[in-house]
Amino acid sequence: MNQIVKRTLLAASVAAAVGMVSNAHATNGYELIGVGAYQMGMAGAVVSAPGSAMTAITNPAGIAAIAPQADFSLEAFLPKRSLDFTKGGGAKSSSDVNMYGIPAIGWSAPTSEGSNVYFGGGMYGTSGMGVDYPQTKYSPNPMAPTTNSLYFRGYGNLSLWQMAPALAWKVNDKLSLGAALDIGYMSASFQQQIVDYSNTANPNTSAPNQVFNGVNMTRSASAFGLGITLGALYKINHMWTVGASYTSSQSYKLKYNLAYGDITSMGVAYPGGRYTLTMKTPQTFAVGATVNPTSALSVSGQIKYIGWHEVMNNLSITGPKNYNGFTPHWKNQTVYAVAANYQVTPALQVRGGFNYGKSPIDSSSAVYNMILPAVVEQHYTVGFSYQLNKHWGIGGAYMYAPKVSFTAPASSGSPTDPNNSQKIDLSEQAVAFNIGYKF
Repeated sequence: MNQIVKRTLLAASVAAAVGMVSNAHATNGYELIGVGAYQMGMAGAVVSAPGSAMTAITNPAGIAAIAPQADFSLEAFLPKRSLDFTKGGGAKSSSDVNMYGIPAIGWSAPTSEGSNVYFGGGMYGTSGMGVDYPQTKYSPNPMAPTTNSLYFRGYGNLSLWQMAPALAWKVNDKLSLGAALDIGYMSASFQQQIVDYSNTANPNTSAPNQVFNGVNMTRSASAFGLGITLGALYKINHMWTVGASYTSSQSYKLKYNLAYGDITSMGVAYPGGRYTLTMKTPQTFAVGATVNPTSALSVSGQIKYIGWHEVMNNLSITGPKNYNGFTPHWKNQTVYAVAANYQVTPALQVRGGFNYGKSPIDSSSAVYNMILPAVVEQHYTVGFSYQLNKHWGIGGAYMYAPKVSFTAPASSGSPTDPNNSQKIDLSEQAVAFNIGYKF
């Protein structure tokens, strides 16, 4: 078998499986554009416009700028993902799992009556997703193209929780500074295989004659990670406010006790033993400004840098027999967001925004990111808040991200070369609801 096919099949089976774990939230890469209904409605342009108690995880200085309050949000995240192998003689498949619930809770209050030091924080489900593809024809067997085919199997489940206790200091009427301790908990299980049915009459009723390439990590693993978020908020005058934040990278070492054959490469089974998947979240920098041209209208803009290349260019799975991961080839991402918020009545606010970030992967790396591809780029959002009385309020938001597709480029003239046939695409919708209480 030629080296191109070998590399491609190995990438498709191993790289995509691990990529699936990291690509759970495919909005700005795998990060949500915002946490909670308010931030979603603002398209993530909130570093200079805190607006809700979820600010602890995005700009902790904001907890000194909002009224003491608690917010409870639930997001229904609705992605649609598909794989298309038809160009190389395979089939097309869509994931059967298309809805995920993402909760978030935040709060903020002064440490004592009249204090200029504020305590806040929250707990956020930043991922609660998975994928479940039916067994799908991948390509004719490159060793025997006239016989039955290679088939693709894909499944995964990931959850990531973040807790962020935060302190903010209102230095004066203009400047606030804040810091949060980011405590993360990640759990992941997944299975990705390319199986060979060349000697089988019916792939739907018979077992494969071998697992050609595969990773089976359905024994769920979990780990804690730590990081920090730093933030600043400065009110220049009655019209202009600027903000900035920095979030450090977090590292999660997920340990799997695998059996013989749970990892295979080109039909050769790897030994059983301890395998460790190292996942890292990216460091981010954000700066933004908010202008109030009228007492009712505010307009916010934000630029955010996400360091994907440092954590997603190479991923590591270490274990016996010198097995050592793969290269998803992600690029760094600059995200631009703009939003407007309008006070319609003393009780009602409406908002809308636009968020754009060029995909951190492209056609050249599509083969390494087949499952849950992080390819969407444009996000359109709307939202509202309504104060029921002096304590209770509700809010909601909607997000739409149009479909984006990438097709892996041809690397040889062979019609059975899978690297000439793999197409990935993703579109998204999300709906969020918030209930808040002001102290």
